[in-house]
Amino acid sequence: MAILGHRNAQMSVRYSHISDPVLKEQYERVIANGGRIAGPAAEALLNNKLGQGTVDWLKSNFFKTELELGHCLRLPAEGPCECDLYLRCSKFFTTSEYAPRLRSRLTRERQLTQDAVERNWPREIERHEAITRRIQELLAEFGEPCEDLNEVSE
Repeated sequence: MAILGHRNAQMSVRYSHISDPVLKEQYERVIANGGRIAGPAAEALLNNKLGQGTVDWLKSNFFKTELELGHCLRLPAEGPCECDLYLRCSKFFTTSEYAPRLRSRLTRERQLTQDAVERNWPREIERHEAITRRIQELLAEFGEPCEDLNEVSE
């Protein structure tokens, strides 16, 4: 219970399949076997520049920090995650395992951009194009560049 940060045994039983061997296997699958990480927090993770408090918290809460396209390193004291802003948030990072999700989200953002163009909604066009560019940057960090944004809004 203490490792998982739970207050009752029932909750711990739900997560009992998560253990250090699982974490080790996840790490080896993603990082040690050529996986890559991207995003603002990637540099801090790769260079061991996270504070000990953050490391301790992550050891027991990492699986709870998963977002649609990666993970958030934000500690509870820092308040809630910033929703879609996590693509640029300094606490956000993602791994090459998320590439299929990133590609799916990229497709959706392009559809939303096109819809905003058809409705003549300039602020929505700008927002969806910014998200599209950011997803393209993340994919490029994994060595998976995407087509240019210009083909979407022309």
